[in-house]
Amino acid sequence: MKVFLFSKKRAGIGALLLAAAVLLCVLLASTGTYAVYFGNALRKLPVYSVETQEKKVAITFDCAWGTDHTDSLLQTLAREGVRATFFMVQFWAEKYPEYVKKIADAGCEIGTHSQTHSYMSRLGRAEIEKELRSSCAAIETITGKKVELFRAPYGDYDDLLIQTAQEMGLYTIQWDVDSLDWKDLSAQEIAARIVGRVREGSIILCHNNGLHTAEALPIVLDTLRNRGYEFVPVGELILRENYTIDASGRQHAAA
Repeated sequence: MKVFLFSKKRAGIGALLLAAAVLLCVLLASTGTYAVYFGNALRKLPVYSVETQEKKVAITFDCAWGTDHTDSLLQTLAREGVRATFFMVQFWAEKYPEYVKKIADAGCEIGTHSQTHSYMSRLGRAEIEKELRSSCAAIETITGKKVELFRAPYGDYDDLLIQTAQEMGLYTIQWDVDSLDWKDLSAQEIAARIVGRVREGSIILCHNNGLHTAEALPIVLDTLRNRGYEFVPVGELILRENYTIDASGRQHAAA
C-alpha cells in the first residue's frame, strides 16, 4: 500500500514538472525571441554575440565624450577597408554633427546610445520612448539614414527597456568582448584583451575617445585578419528574424 501511494506521489510530481515545462515553452514562444529562463523568472536579453560558422566579427565604438581620436580611427578603418558600428549619444551627435556625417559618409553604421546617457533601467516607458525617439531623430536628421540599433548606456538594461526598444523597431546590442579602453589601458593591453577573447560572431566594445584605442586598432585589425576574421557592421552580423537568444546573450537561428 505504501509502495502504491509513493508511486502515485512520484507520478503526480512528474506530471506537475511536465506541465511546468510545457507552460515554460509556451511562455518562451509568446514572449518573443529575447526571452530566456533565469531560475524562476523569464528575462529578456540584448544581443551579446551571434552563433555563426563564419569568421565574422563586429567592432563597435561608443561615442559620448570628445572627438580627439576619432579622425585617427576613421583613417585606420578607411585604410583597412573596415566598416564599423558607432553608437552615439544624442548630445554628442548634436555637438559634433560634422563627425556624425564623416562616420556615415565613411560607410560605417550608426546606432543610438540614448539621448542623455542615463541608467535606463531606472526609467519608465514614457521616458525610455523619449530617449530613443529623440536620439534616433537627431541622428537621422544628420545622416538621412534610419537608425535600427540601440546600445544601452553602461550596459544597463531591464525587460522594459528591451521590450520598448523592440516595439520601436530597434535591436538592442550588447557585447561579448570588452576592450576596457576607457580605463586608459595601453594599446598593447587593449589589443591583447580583444584578440584573446574574440570568436566567431563576437561583438567588440570600444570607445571613440579612448586614450589608446586608435593606437590599438591597427594591431587588432591586422592580428584578427591574419587569423582569418572578417569585420562587418553589427547590422550585417545579427539575425533579424527567426532567432533565439541563449542565457549568455548569444543569438542563434531558430531550429
